[in-house]
Amino acid sequence: MQSGSILRAEDYRRRREPFGGWEIGITSYKLGGRYCCEVDNVSPGARLARGEGATREEAEARAVDKAREMLARTRVYPVR
Repeated sequence: MQSGSILRAEDYRRRREPFGGWEIGITSYKLGGRYCCEVDNVSPGARLARGEGATREEAEARAVDKAREMLARTRVYPVR
């Protein structure tokens, strides 16, 4: 069995933000030489989008843009 390199997440950050009537969670961390970001819908905890980039800002911008597109297409029904 060959041994490979083990990557560990560094510079981990998690925060919540209001976003167009939704509350989203933004998680970002450095893995190897790249930053990774995941955006989730806090209430059910479903992952909406992922993004990668050379910087934290780039990764978060990519993931948030994808999440914005997804949430814009989501139908919201009025409460009866």
